Amino acid sequence: MTKLSLQALNRATLARQWLIERRSATALEAIEHLVGMQAQSPLAPYVGLWTRLTGFDPAELAGLLESRRAVRGSMMRATIHLVSSRDFLAIRGLVQPRLEREVYANQTYGRHRLEGVDLDAVLAAGTARMTEAPATAVQLREHLATLFPDHDAPSLAHAVRCLLPTIQIPPRGIWGKGGNPTMTTADLWLDAPIDPTPDIDRLVLRYLAAYGPASVADAQAWSGLTRLAEVFARLDLVTYTHADTGRTLYDLPDTPLPHEDTEVPTRFLPEYDNLLLSHADRTRWLPDADRTRLTLQEVLTRGSVLHNGHPAALWKLTNHPKSRTTLEIEPLTAVSKAARDAIEAEAQNLLAFTRPTAATTEIRFLG
Repeated sequence: MTKLSLQALNRATLARQWLIERRSATALEAIEHLVGMQAQSPLAPYVGLWTRLTGFDPAELAGLLESRRAVRGSMMRATIHLVSSRDFLAIRGLVQPRLEREVYANQTYGRHRLEGVDLDAVLAAGTARMTEAPATAVQLREHLATLFPDHDAPSLAHAVRCLLPTIQIPPRGIWGKGGNPTMTTADLWLDAPIDPTPDIDRLVLRYLAAYGPASVADAQAWSGLTRLAEVFARLDLVTYTHADTGRTLYDLPDTPLPHEDTEVPTRFLPEYDNLLLSHADRTRWLPDADRTRLTLQEVLTRGSVLHNGHPAALWKLTNHPKSRTTLEIEPLTAVSKAARDAIEAEAQNLLAFTRPTAATTEIRFLG
């Protein structure tokens, strides 16, 4: 089997993530190509789409959410994802086992707090409350506390959020707006049921199209599912060998790989971007000792700056009084003048996208 270096894997996945060249595609096409975008931070997907698409307008994504063609809900890895509505209906049933583990194995809201409760009754009560009107977590807890006074209301509400196909509705996730997460269910919001016979084979193929070449463990890390080896085994895939680990990597047939020396532009990724969270082996992004200190928590709380295909810095926007905005950039390694210039140029583009009406903007390098 052909061996793939870390550099070759890096370039291949960047190409599939539309991070080597911005694409002329719709926001809906991008969201479906990426099989969803992690969206705990409600506005992160806007930056994720801007960094991948030409001429992206935030109003386009806001319109998808308001028209119910896209939704935000619990999906892969039991985390909030922005997905197309048709993907939510098609995929939600596949990730149900991961969401069930989130309920029963959770250290805070787990099985020990649900002992003796009739979960079917809890789910029916949660559905009834959301049928009456979409509910925040607080409202759901208050409702369940009244009906099940002998049980821990936060744990009951957590079970409802995970075990039912819940969706967080607008204005949460709308550019320029905000609000507490307010939930309803897919059949109430989309007037359609979850697919009762979801296609796991198609999900794996779509994962490889957006994140490959990848191992079975990588696909499991992305989805939160287990026992995917049997799925990979029955699919018509090509295989490579990871040059460093010897691990078998899988890919779609007839899918060209870019040359490993392909030059790549500087790109700003938002917090929670799936590029850095969707492989069990992240060495294609973090190959050296200096960058291994970049923890998942840092990726979750701040955006990342890719330079030469690797996280070179973390970034954060801060708004100040009188329409002043600061973009702070903290290098993770020593940054050359050429790299700093490239980062600063793209930072100016990010500020123009995120703060077009700011009276004053500042780019500040830390450290």
